[in-house]
Amino acid sequence: MKVVEIRGYLLGFAPSPAIGNATRMIRRRDFLLLELVTDTGARGWGEVFASPAAAAALVRTRLAPIILGASPHHHGRLYDRMLGTLGYDRRGPGMMAISAVDMALHDLAAQDRGISVAEALGGALRTRLPAYASAPFITTDAAEPYGHYQTEIDGILRRNFRALKPRAGVSPRADGIMAMAVRRQVGPDISVMVDINQGYTARAAIESARHMEEADLLWIEEPVQPEDVPGYSMVSAAVPTAIAGGEALGSLAAFRDFLAAGAMSVLQPDLTVCGGFTGFLRIAALAAAYDLPVMPHVFGTVVNMRAALQAAALVTPRRGAPGEYPWIECDASANPLLDLAGALPVSADGTIAVPDAPGTGLDLQSERLAPWISETWRLAA
Repeated sequence: MKVVEIRGYLLGFAPSPAIGNATRMIRRRDFLLLELVTDTGARGWGEVFASPAAAAALVRTRLAPIILGASPHHHGRLYDRMLGTLGYDRRGPGMMAISAVDMALHDLAAQDRGISVAEALGGALRTRLPAYASAPFITTDAAEPYGHYQTEIDGILRRNFRALKPRAGVSPRADGIMAMAVRRQVGPDISVMVDINQGYTARAAIESARHMEEADLLWIEEPVQPEDVPGYSMVSAAVPTAIAGGEALGSLAAFRDFLAAGAMSVLQPDLTVCGGFTGFLRIAALAAAYDLPVMPHVFGTVVNMRAALQAAALVTPRRGAPGEYPWIECDASANPLLDLAGALPVSADGTIAVPDAPGTGLDLQSERLAPWISETWRLAA
């Protein structure tokens, strides 16, 4: 089996209504999907969500000569060769481009063996994962940025979610009022986390955490800028709630620095940023030395969602509150790119099944992407 063609799809959509967080309103969501095609006709998929256009250029100019004609089964060797092309760009679009290729190579290699990626990487440790709804989102266009949360949370609970992650970061006092209102609404048995999306300085994050403390949060995510190790350390030392982050970190060295500083309690590498399956598993191994939970950040299309399920199934369980980590993140906003190959339902117990079909279990026909495509390209061996 050899890769004979690389197909790139730049695509996106305008969320309706627009969704917001502590730093911005998101009025457009853009992605790069990579489709690697082999001489057997198999197709593997990878994704970039953070810098899709830049990553696409790097795939075409730097990575394609390495991948075309190569066997997907050599994904470890190919990963090291791709890393060698980065130069100074070890935490940006270069790593994102490698991430998409690595995801697709693992998908193809497992398909060729007729087994899932999790099976190919040693075997899944679980067949189901507890899911949390990544929502609701702030509406800065409204007089009350949190005013719609109650209605949206009612809908989230009707979808069987037993955990949810609303966005926070309007102001420390407003955050506290919101978090307590959410806790009263959902009761004591639903897990609640909040995501500040890098919106505060360390001192403001500490003040916000103190206002939210009685809401019994599972974690507070990205309270400060993504590579602010001293800021994360200050927040972690000052508040009892677990501090989570890592979705914007693209290198193993970046995670090493946070772990050495004791700056995070929950790590959330994103497969589309940190190096695909290879990068994720290296980070998980590093975290295991500190006995810290690792779970994938997921906020993109069905491609990353399916890959993240396979990756999360490989992670050694860590005790959480309640139950065990890892959780799987589910974008609960209106995202048509999550249902391109059929929705993954949340069961009555709040879990999602890990697909055991070959590869990532994704049977995606590129024709389904047509309504959202802005540009396509192809490179052949």
